[in-house]
Amino acid sequence: MVIKILGSGCASCKKLQNNVTKAVKELGIEAVIEKVTDFKDIAAYGVMSTPALVVDEQVKIMGKVASVEEIKRYLQR
Repeated sequence: MVIKILGSGCASCKKLQNNVTKAVKELGIEAVIEKVTDFKDIAAYGVMSTPALVVDEQVKIMGKVASVEEIKRYLQR
């Protein structure tokens, strides 16, 4: 599983990354977590509001910091 956090590196982006890391650990799954900061790459996903969460190339969340529980639901699907 490849998980990408899209954003400029702002506080919200860092919080989302921390929540993703916690969710992955709590679920005990193997995942590669990548940070995407280049606006051209972010726009390629159709994301206009960051932070955003992409799981296996599908945008799941954009424009908010998802909770650990919310992220876990997306990762278990």
